[in-house]
Amino acid sequence: MIEIIGIIGALIILYTFVMNQYEKLSADSFQYDFLNLVGSGILVYYATILESIPFIVINGLWALLSLKDVLARIFRK
Repeated sequence: MIEIIGIIGALIILYTFVMNQYEKLSADSFQYDFLNLVGSGILVYYATILESIPFIVINGLWALLSLKDVLARIFRK
């Protein structure tokens, strides 16, 4: 089950990246930031279970940056 959690988080981030590369999802969109927030949040949870500090740090920073953009978009409206 633990691996499934990691796979889901990684697939969300990979999906977001691929959609951006194929110009189906803009890096300036709310959806892009939200999906990155969800995917990286899941990966932080996964890394915490594994006690992988480097993985927690990188995905934690990714989640915080995505959260900043998500909140900025929500409160801008």
